[in-house]
Amino acid sequence: MILTGPEITAATQDGRLRITPFTTDQVNPNSYNVRLGPTLLTYTAEVLDAHQPNPTTELLIGPDGCILQPGELYLGHTLEEVGSDTFVPLLFGRSSVGRLGLFVEITAPIGDIGFHGQWTLMLTPIRPLRVYAGMRIGQIMFFAATGPISLYRGKYQSAAGPQPSGYWRDLAEVRAVAS
Repeated sequence: MILTGPEITAATQDGRLRITPFTTDQVNPNSYNVRLGPTLLTYTAEVLDAHQPNPTTELLIGPDGCILQPGELYLGHTLEEVGSDTFVPLLFGRSSVGRLGLFVEITAPIGDIGFHGQWTLMLTPIRPLRVYAGMRIGQIMFFAATGPISLYRGKYQSAAGPQPSGYWRDLAEVRAVAS
């Protein structure tokens, strides 16, 4: 079952859901709007390697915004810290942002129960697009879980700012399967 807007508000008040900062004007009928944080990362290597850390460069979004370019992957983050030990979060781009040609979080919309932190956003524009820190970029929906819960304890826990891929940390598991 998906949480309604009033239930999202109630869950933030009783502690089943944490959204910091929380404002009621970002509550939708069945989701919560999240805003774009002020920091972006881009990868600097010509070829990315899943088996090692990849170098990045940091961009700060100034008051005049930042122009995203097609063909580039930008790692952004939510301004809000979001998490729950009770509900399963799913993050999607807002339709108004999609209508500007910006893909937000296409390949990894599901969060884990027990994750608490800022969400890293994978931003890919189809044409040049100016974005601004604080703009409403996505919306998170929350689903009730059934069955026993194992809380997230992974590498992105307590994330602050955009996080580059940590896939290389799973290298031992990948090599074990390959051999």
